[in-house]
Amino acid sequence: MRTLQAIILAAGEGTRMKSELPKVLHVICGRPMISYALDLAASSGVKQPIIVLGHGAEQVKPFLPKEVKVVMQAKQLGTGDAVLAAKKSLTGAGAVLILYADTPLLRRTTVQKLIETHFKTSATCTLLTAHLADPSGYGRILRNESGQVAGIVEEAEANTAQRAIREINVGPLVCNAQPLLEALAVGKPSASKKEVYFTDIISHIARQEGAKVQANRVEEIAEALGINSRTELARAIGVIRQRIVDAHLHNGVTIEDPQATFIDHGVTIGADTIIHPYTVIETGVSIGKRCAIGPFARLRRGVSIAEETRVGNFVELVRTKVGPRVRINHVSYLGDATIEEGVNIGAGTITANYDGQNKHETHIGKGAFIGSDTVLIAPVKVGPGGITGAGSVVTKDHDVPARGIVVGVPARPLLDHRSAVRPPGPTRTKAGAGGAHPGQAGAKAEPGAQAKTAGHAARTNGEAKRKPARSPVLAKRPAGRQLSVTPRPKPTARVRKPARAVKRPAARRQSARRPPVRRQLAKARR
Repeated sequence: MRTLQAIILAAGEGTRMKSELPKVLHVICGRPMISYALDLAASSGVKQPIIVLGHGAEQVKPFLPKEVKVVMQAKQLGTGDAVLAAKKSLTGAGAVLILYADTPLLRRTTVQKLIETHFKTSATCTLLTAHLADPSGYGRILRNESGQVAGIVEEAEANTAQRAIREINVGPLVCNAQPLLEALAVGKPSASKKEVYFTDIISHIARQEGAKVQANRVEEIAEALGINSRTELARAIGVIRQRIVDAHLHNGVTIEDPQATFIDHGVTIGADTIIHPYTVIETGVSIGKRCAIGPFARLRRGVSIAEETRVGNFVELVRTKVGPRVRINHVSYLGDATIEEGVNIGAGTITANYDGQNKHETHIGKGAFIGSDTVLIAPVKVGPGGITGAGSVVTKDHDVPARGIVVGVPARPLLDHRSAVRPPGPTRTKAGAGGAHPGQAGAKAEPGAQAKTAGHAARTNGEAKRKPARSPVLAKRPAGRQLSVTPRPKPTARVRKPARAVKRPAARRQSARRPPVRRQLAKARR
């Protein structure tokens, strides 16, 4: 039975990151960088990995699972010194998997293949290598005349010929525990940086009689990328994000523009769901089948969405549970809310969940209709079938009852139109109907006719004035609640004003001082 232990090196300061945050805590797709190394150890069957911490250890510890063993590297004197710090925690039996917390792009399949190769070939040590067009910054793999691995040289210690080598050491490896412990005991600091390089320890193992050092090449060049700067961090984020998108596409999710969709690690999406462009889905979100999300939607932690739900443009959800067949189409914010089945959320709806000190919950019942620009000040509930009018502000603890309607600022109850009965008023009848009203035999109400008041003059000349009969609906009303009808004034005939006479300018008279033109011509001829 093979025994495997694991050491994760996470003590580096990461000076090129230019950050107060430890390098291994920088976030990649919703997770700190060190989490990817922890996942690799767990997938390899190691239940209690050894974590070597140094710079920013107190910041890193809260992000580690309880089952890990933490050892401290007092001074950052190189990767060899970091492994040496974990020496006391090793049992000396089986093999040791060495992982780096700043190489998050390694796939599980690559590490599994590395472990399998080591045990199948009975190697003393098995390295992970890659061939790069530009190997700058990496240690080079040295091979002897027969092509066997003879050692590793760091770039700072390499000569011109060695720097021309393109096969580089990725970092992770599997080594038998006993030879590793023996090599650690003789490790010495380098001449240039006064640090103990772990690559020197591997070179020492390779020189031992009977030692067998193997090399496994990574399947994808990107896996060899280590994170030492913000530029490399951005590249790693892009690679992992594309892997996440590809996994969802493989599971039957439509993502219209993978380059403009941002999905974090740990998101579940059901088949036949469509993700529109510029959608951000953060870690821990769960989306059901046949949903439509986006464009420009943001789903934050703690959101779960049931099947056949629509979350449209410029909608933000956080810590919200959304039931099936819900519509949240436009420009809304729902936080700390529970939305039951069949609810319609109007554009501009906001749950005011934060009072300056605490977060409060909003509950919207099945089939409710929330009008546009409604503000729900938590804690508050909207009962099943409840309605809020557009622009309503429902204040805290003023719940909307089931099938109730509220409107206004602040929102006040309104008579439920679905159960209301509006009694018809007296109507004007057609000529010849004898002035009958609805409810009387032979009465035919004229569509759109205005109600006649009591004491109105009869249409025929000489007919006596009669009092109109009461409506049967009004007759049943209890005393004290009679409908008062205010008589309308009789419309008066419209008198047209005579057209205003238009004053035309009088013809210009010839001036007396100026003789006519004919007289002037006759005088000129003489």
